[in-house]
Parts: sequence; C-alpha cells; structure tokens
Amino acid sequence: MKMLPRTPLALALMASACFSHAQSLHLDSQVVTATRTNQSIAANLAAVTVIERADIERLQATDALDLLRRTPSVSIVNNGGPGKSSSIGIRGTNSDHVLVLIDGVRIGSVTSGNAALQNLPMEQIERIEIVRGPRSSLYGSEAIGGVIQIFTRQGSKGDPKPWASVTTGSRNHNAGSAGVSGGFGNAWYNLGVSSLSTRGIDARPGRGDPDNDGYRELSANLKAGYRFANGLEIDGQVLETHSSNDFDSGFKANSDSVLKTHALNARFAPLDPWRVTLQAARSEDKSDNFNGSTFTSRFDTRRDSFGWQNDIDLAPGQVLTLGYDHLIDEVSSSTDYSKGRRTNKGYYAQYLGQRGIHEWQLGLRHDDNQQHGDHTTGNIGYGISLTDSLQLVGSYGTAFKAPTFNQLYFPGFGNPDIKEETSRNYELGLRGQHDWGTWAVNVFRNEVEDLIASVNMGGGIWLAENVDKAVIKGIELELAGHWWGWDVASNLTLQDPSNRSKRANQGDLLARRAEQLFNLDVDRRFGRVGVGASLHAEGRRWDNAANTTDLHGYNTVDLRAEYWFSHQWRVQARISNLFDTDYETAASYQQQGRAGYLTVRYQML
Repeated sequence: MKMLPRTPLALALMASACFSHAQSLHLDSQVVTATRTNQSIAANLAAVTVIERADIERLQATDALDLLRRTPSVSIVNNGGPGKSSSIGIRGTNSDHVLVLIDGVRIGSVTSGNAALQNLPMEQIERIEIVRGPRSSLYGSEAIGGVIQIFTRQGSKGDPKPWASVTTGSRNHNAGSAGVSGGFGNAWYNLGVSSLSTRGIDARPGRGDPDNDGYRELSANLKAGYRFANGLEIDGQVLETHSSNDFDSGFKANSDSVLKTHALNARFAPLDPWRVTLQAARSEDKSDNFNGSTFTSRFDTRRDSFGWQNDIDLAPGQVLTLGYDHLIDEVSSSTDYSKGRRTNKGYYAQYLGQRGIHEWQLGLRHDDNQQHGDHTTGNIGYGISLTDSLQLVGSYGTAFKAPTFNQLYFPGFGNPDIKEETSRNYELGLRGQHDWGTWAVNVFRNEVEDLIASVNMGGGIWLAENVDKAVIKGIELELAGHWWGWDVASNLTLQDPSNRSKRANQGDLLARRAEQLFNLDVDRRFGRVGVGASLHAEGRRWDNAANTTDLHGYNTVDLRAEYWFSHQWRVQARISNLFDTDYETAASYQQQGRAGYLTVRYQML
C-alpha cells in the first residue's frame, strides 16, 4: 500500500491549528436550508457549510461526493469509483439519516433510503448547503444527522449568456456541458445539458469479472420563472439524469438508473408582512438491474409532495413561519412488496427572533404517518454575541426516521412491526469572525434510539429489527483566513460513534465511521494563474458492527492549477490522489488511484 509517511491523525493535529471552510463561518450569511426561509435571522445558529459555484469550479471536483467529503463531519462510503453505489453520513449517523433536497424537492429511494448523490451532474449545480444537526422540526423524517440541499443553476435577466466546459482525463474520463441563461422583461431562464463517461477501475480485483467497471451519465436541467406586476412569482424546475453503471457481482453486472425532479413554485404576499410559498413537486428514483444480459430486478420509486408555507413578519427581526407538507411515497417493482404506497402529513411552526445581542430559533412539528401514526419533534436554538466578533450558540433538537419500504416489506427481510428511529441532539458552539479570518468550535452529542439493523436469525435468514442504541459524541474545529497571499481553509472532526446496544457489540464503534476526519485547502492567485492543493485524511474505521474487519486510515493529496486567457476563457488542470494512495471505504472495494484531468471553460459575462 502506498501511504504518506505520517498517519492521518498526526497530519490533522499538526494542521488543525490553522484552517476551515470559510463559507461555513460567515455569521451574517443568508442560508435558506437551516430555517426554510430567505431570512438571515438566526440562520447562523446552525452549523452550516455553503459551497458556491465558484468553489465548485475552483476545486475542480469531478462529482458531488468529492465536494461533500470536504465538509466537517461528513463521511463517504463508495463501492469502487465514479458512479458506484455510495452513501453519505453526517456526524456519525446512518446514510438514511441525511435528508437530501434538490431545489426544495425531497429525493431518495423509498426502498433503500439512500439518495443517489453519485449520479448528480456537477455542471448543473449552482450551490450546496449542508446543515449539520437535526432538522426534523422543519422537514420531518430523515433529518437526524442533517440536511443537504442542492440548488441547480438559475438564470438571470438580460441577454443570453452561454456557458460550456469540456474535460478529459485518466481512464478515458470524458465530460462535456453546455448551457445558456438569460431573461427578458420579468422572465428568466436557464437551460443546461451535460454528459460524462469513464472507463473506471476494477473495483473488486480478484472478486468478479477482471475488468474495469465503467460509468456513463447524461443529464439536462431547465429552470425558468416569471414575476408578475402584482408581485406574484412563478417558477419551475426540471432535472433529469440517466446513468449506466457497471459493477462486479460474481460476474459482470449493470444498473441503468434514472433520477428526476420536477417542481412548480408560487410566491406572493397577500398582505405586506405575510409571504406565501406554494410548491408542488415530484422526484423519481428508478433502476433496472442486469447480470450480464439477464434482467434481474426493477425498482421504480416516486415521491410526490405539496408544500404550503407562510412567513409572517411580527416585528423588526422577528419572523413566524407556519407550514404544511403532504408527502406520498410509492414503489413499483419486480419485487412483490405487500404495500407500495404511504402518505405523511406534516404541520410545522417556527419562530425566529433577533434583538440586540440575542438570537433565537424555536421550532415544532407534528407528523401523521400512515404507517407509524403521530410523531412530534422540536428544536430550540439560542445565540448571544459576546463581542462584535464573537458569538456563543447552543441548541437542542429531536428527530425521527420512518423505516424504508425495504425495512418494512422486502420479502424475507422486511418487518412491518419495526418502529421508527428517534434521536435527541445537544450542541454548543463558539464562533469568531475577525479581520484576519474566521473560526468555529462545535461540540455535539446525538443519542439515537431504536436504530434499525439487519439481524442474523440463523439459517441464512436476515431480518430488519430495532436492536441498537447509539451515542455519537464529537467536536468540530474550523479555521479559515488569508495569510501571506494564500487563502487557507481547513476543518478537523473528532468523534466517538459508539454502539450502546444492550445486545451484541455494545461499546464497539458503529460500522464505517472514522473517529478522525480532516480537510485542508490552500489556494493562491498570481495574476492570470491560480494554483491550489487539498489534503483529505481519515482515521481507521471498521467495516462491520462487530469491529473485526479493519479499514485502515488514509490520506490523499490533490493538486490543481488554472490559467485565465480572458475573463471568459480559462483552462484548468488537476491531479487527484497525487501519491496514488491505496485505500477502501468499504471492504474489498478499491478506490481510484492517481488521476489527471484537463478542463477548458467558457462563461459569457
């Protein structure tokens, strides 16, 4: 194995005194996801990271997972390279404890519970907001660990502004994108298309068909809106991605997948202090699976939703939000599920306030689930500005996660009697913003009850059961600034994701969670030339609940550079995994070694 000469933890401790994602620390930044409003009031009470379009292009990430793993407390598990089945956890929670939204639309398979982030087209993304900590009081089920919201590119008024990019790289990596945005009168639009193909790697050498496991993707995004003279705004969005993924399953297997989101939004103000937002949306997650040329299974899942939100200005610096969500989950499959449809009705209220040096956020939500009955969650957050540059924040929140259709009804595995998972989260943070940079320290404790696990019943039979309790404790350190001409940002997470079940594996670490996570980015501009480097390091983890299969710690280094021919044209180059580190995030699934990429970008200003 090729590794850097120092351990990930040693590197992290050496560098943690220095840096973090500056986007997450701006105390006055406007973050939509944390409060479901366009108000900046109390948005900074949550631990939030924002990744803008400029960051996406500067970092030259090839997929969304590469971007997200740079965030504090975010861990990625990938089954063998680009486009392969992946999962994401926040603060040591399960992958299905993270709610993922695209332009406010809830996505994810209702059978597996995972969102196919590996299939999202990078060139269609404008902005990503990652909120760490529970948000069930606003969003209902799934937001135990946090919320990730992805905003697609949005047009602007004025003459058409085309954009395009072409990338080529190692292992026959070829990608292209093109689009145009603009507007006329009170209308605006954005249209974009993108494609990607790669030969990939042999994800499981010696354990299947000995060849490379390729991936292909084609996507399109349309977003448009209009503002009427009376103030009514209407906009719509369509995102569609088709992908084909080769993988090893004893012999050559393939999955053809489709990810779709459709949304129609309306915003208006019946009265001066009262703003109404309506959304009707649908997301689809579909897959057809094959062994060789033989069809094996089909899973088509759909989530239809309707939302009605009212934001009312009670006084300067005080906003009351009242809302209603209606969600319908459905599955159509070659597998026979005893039930294929369920509804959830959610009613929520939130009170945001700011007065003098004090800020607060109070939230309460009641969900009526067709399968699991009623569930109430809440959140309280408070912040005080100790000085002009220093803020102390604290919060407490409860959350829950409804079981997936697989956990309930999959033949031979599902258990219709299992209960929903619940959690209690405590958090305390201290944040500073100074002329020289920004920093933050967040301490958290999340207690998760009735974790759903696969239990071996003997005779090769596995059953979904509520068997586990987990207590996840941790600290996040962030620091960012501009020193000696360099923009420097880093974060360090130290966490203890412990299994507290009274049955087997009590005191062991939860599977596939590292105790240490570290990221470091450095960038500098020399006239027309930009250069940068990134370090990502993770400590050891265990692949199984019994903590008998070890996944070693690792660190990877990326280098990047770009040159501006003009304000509109530039060329970029990147080397990922510079030292060709050999590592796994899931046992027996290799990760991509050293790779190089060259990109040409055009953007009309």
